[in-house]
Amino acid sequence: MVFKVVVSDKNESYQIEVDSNNKKIIGLSIGEDIDGALLGLDGYTLTITGGSDKNGFPMKKDVSGSRRIKSLLSGGIGYNPKAKGIKRRKTIRGTSISDEIVQINTVVSKSGKKSINAILNPEPEEEAKPEE
Repeated sequence: MVFKVVVSDKNESYQIEVDSNNKKIIGLSIGEDIDGALLGLDGYTLTITGGSDKNGFPMKKDVSGSRRIKSLLSGGIGYNPKAKGIKRRKTIRGTSISDEIVQINTVVSKSGKKSINAILNPEPEEEAKPEE
């Protein structure tokens, strides 16, 4: 299984695929920091802000562990009510990252020397054309 890590940096976001065999990511929870070197972003520090599991249920910081529960929500992550005062029971995922998580959302908390775009999309070196 592959994690899709979405890295948000100010107004831009980038998607990186990471192999789930990387055991350093499993067990972390929302609000913790990740070293960017695990994702190929040397010099960067990323903060986990959320994610979703294989069925699309969002992670919520209020739920401990990596379990999936049905909770009565009045707004916030997982439910956006159309009118004031409406509550609904919705399925949400816990705060810890497990094998069932597919997407992890992160925000850059410390930048590196190179920009993320330069690291992920290196420009091909121009070959020297022989003169005729």
